[in-house]
Amino acid sequence: MIVTHLNLSDFRNYATADVTLQPGANLFIGRNGQGKTNLVESLGYLSTLGSHRVSSDKALIRAGEDAAIVRAKLHHAGRDMLVEVQINIAGPNKAQVNRGVIKPRELPRYFSSVLFAPEDLGIVRGDPGARRRFLDELLVLRTPRLAGVLSDYERTLKQRNTLMKSARASGLRGGQLNTLEVWDDKLIALGSEIIDERRALVDALREPLATAYAQVVDDDHSPGLEPLLSIAGRDADDDDAQKQADAATASGNLTTPERFRAALDSRRQQELERGLTLVGPHRDDVLFSLNNLPVKGYASHGESWSFALALKLASAQLLRRDSYSGDPVLMLDDVFAELDKGRRARLAEAVADFEQVLITAAVIEDIPEQLTAHTVHITGGTIVDG
Repeated sequence: MIVTHLNLSDFRNYATADVTLQPGANLFIGRNGQGKTNLVESLGYLSTLGSHRVSSDKALIRAGEDAAIVRAKLHHAGRDMLVEVQINIAGPNKAQVNRGVIKPRELPRYFSSVLFAPEDLGIVRGDPGARRRFLDELLVLRTPRLAGVLSDYERTLKQRNTLMKSARASGLRGGQLNTLEVWDDKLIALGSEIIDERRALVDALREPLATAYAQVVDDDHSPGLEPLLSIAGRDADDDDAQKQADAATASGNLTTPERFRAALDSRRQQELERGLTLVGPHRDDVLFSLNNLPVKGYASHGESWSFALALKLASAQLLRRDSYSGDPVLMLDDVFAELDKGRRARLAEAVADFEQVLITAAVIEDIPEQLTAHTVHITGGTIVDG
């Protein structure tokens, strides 16, 4: 799949923007702060319903305006499709495909992209929430129906936490605990599906991650991934999560729902005392490693950067393998400036066969020549040419 045209209205610093894009490499050139990243951010939002830079949609709307619109014309297998999302400062966002109204969460069914940016260093060096978001965004891109499962889980978790806080405040009356068991059943059903899907995704990522890391670094540092599950006694929100004993052996051959229920039962009193759900996919993590050592805390900046980049390349390869709509659009935001000449060349080679690659850079000399055929210059929220 490729994006043939991108149109923005009141998105970030753009009052309007119209950009024609080509198959293969497309390079956005401009000084820092001119709006290069805003272009790829808009396409990232169209496929993930989130920004890699901010947590609030409101920051994406141009100052003083009520809404922003991202509209893209897509082409695949001889067919064109128009997809768009309207981000509202008040009220729910809206989405359309070929002028027909859809729910925004259905957009990943129609458009798939993978964006790598400097902020993605937080995936390997940041808190567990960044790694959970990475996995969940990739899950939805591979299997869009999981957007509903994740949303339902968040609602159930919120309701269960509210009930536990109420029970704690009122002295843990029996009637409220009976109601809690109903929410346990819903939490376990939804959470177990998320846990199993994430574990399958981690398994699927291992081989393409090793390949992508070797492509970028030209060396074998044995990159690895290991799920850290709270239902197995490895709570990502505890400081010593990686040192906790894995309780999986104590649970024998139980299914995920059975392990989840056993974990809830074992921590019931603690949960009621704190008014908080202490086990479930919202407290899980993934341990990233190089040479059998955790990336977080042991890897250098360059190694961490290469690992994060390899994760995104592996994600793109996985989507390419599983998608019926062709390659995802691969976007590299200010990546080449962080790499030496050798890694720039290897990265250019690694992305060369993707249907479409969008690149941002402040200095064209940072970009290997084979990626500069179609260049768009940007100044102050204005497309100068392209």
